[in-house]
Amino acid sequence: MEDEVAYRAMLAVDIARSAGRGNVAFRQIREVLATALREAFEESGIDWKGCLHADLGDGFRVIAPAGTRKTRLIHPLIHELAVRLRAHNRTAAPATHIRVRVALHAGDVVLGPDGEATGQPLEVLARLLDAGPARTALAQAPETVTASVLLSGHFYDETARHGYPGIDPDSFQRVTLAEKEYAAEAWLHLPGQEPAPHQPALPGHTAATDPGPGKMINKASGSGVVYATQSGTTNVHITRGA
Repeated sequence: MEDEVAYRAMLAVDIARSAGRGNVAFRQIREVLATALREAFEESGIDWKGCLHADLGDGFRVIAPAGTRKTRLIHPLIHELAVRLRAHNRTAAPATHIRVRVALHAGDVVLGPDGEATGQPLEVLARLLDAGPARTALAQAPETVTASVLLSGHFYDETARHGYPGIDPDSFQRVTLAEKEYAAEAWLHLPGQEPAPHQPALPGHTAATDPGPGKMINKASGSGVVYATQSGTTNVHITRGA
């Protein structure tokens, strides 16, 4: 049986700050996340059993069945996942509180005869899941925000920017990231948090542009709000979306 190349929408989720909780607590939060994720897919009308699943250790990767509308992975799926995690956190001990990073992408993947998926879109998904902007945004958000969501530019262009029912384009922020060999624009969303208001930029707020491969120094001008963070050799530039 030959490999099949198929266009699929995909989601990956990772538990934030999962290390150091101990085996019992870690097993509990994995079970809670797995249940919440499955229920969120079912509430979104996406056949959970028809998905391809991969265990990422402290999270999961899910490839949706062929023909799945990508918008459903944003609405209502993200909302359903976030509210389930908030409900858990209200009564859970601190050691089993859950906050997650979510990445969304779509593209042509190679499906092997054993159901295994490979291909560049999965590499992009992994970079989005580990991206600095999503980590920083979640760490700085109120505890009631249980997820940060990062969409690839391709996924955003075909979904969130159009303002389909249940999806507010203004709740997404454009971010520029460089993770290992991957550099691109993506779109960040914090479900349950109001978008930041537009504010004038500070006079004279400028910096040098890209000095070379693997390094990025941000430049901002005009109106809008700019946030910046740095981790190692990665600089992150976040601006308000148009």
